[in-house]
Amino acid sequence: MTLSLNRGLALIEQLCGQPEGMSLTALADELDIPRSACHRLLLELQKRGYVRQKQSQGNYLITVKIASIGLEFLSSKGIVDIAEPILERLAKESGELVRLSIVDDDRLVWVAKSQGTRMGLRYDPDMGMDARLSCTASGHAWLLTLSDERALELVSKQGFGQPKEYGPNAPTKVLSLLDMLQTARKRGFAMIDEVFAPGMTAMAAPVVRGQETIGVVSIAGPRQRLTLKRMQQLAPAVLAATAELGPISRISTLSGKPQLGRS
Repeated sequence: MTLSLNRGLALIEQLCGQPEGMSLTALADELDIPRSACHRLLLELQKRGYVRQKQSQGNYLITVKIASIGLEFLSSKGIVDIAEPILERLAKESGELVRLSIVDDDRLVWVAKSQGTRMGLRYDPDMGMDARLSCTASGHAWLLTLSDERALELVSKQGFGQPKEYGPNAPTKVLSLLDMLQTARKRGFAMIDEVFAPGMTAMAAPVVRGQETIGVVSIAGPRQRLTLKRMQQLAPAVLAATAELGPISRISTLSGKPQLGRS
């Protein structure tokens, strides 16, 4: 990757997390880019419509073009059309947050969600983020379909993360994770309690096409409401949703990476 491209992508990523924008000086200092080079890159990004400036000499902000491109891509792959009614149905039945993630090479990426009984598939800032494989129900649902060796390879590549950033039951060692995966394989879906975050539970099942896992459907909520018993009750609905998604999806290739699309 060229230096200019690397810096330009770093600028976009930095601004994505700053809704109020950042000044040229702050961006240059934060990313360790010479101010003159940072200014040139920002001007190019402005020309391309990815960045705008509040006013002359004001903060730089990201535009909606990035989100627009992402949504256009998802729509072109058929994910919205396929998943929307299924996720809405599951969200209505569970009353909790339902998410769809897709396998993208060595990553699992959240791409869509539906919240409770509120209508409409919703996209928000955490969409497009990678799921932490070691301590999310979504991650476990993908890993349970793989061999222990492949699962550990993926987790090792991503890392376990810092224990303080997750729940008190988050695995920090290989054996703990393997025990969780073995239990999940026996039941056919993943179920976690205060693993990803304190006070939160979640469950997830893989979307399988042929012999390959292409995505994951998950439900998450507060443990006072989404109890272990409640998750067991919802298991048939989650498994039905993933079983429905599998046959009506196809593997299409973008740079050799599997995506969900309409068959």
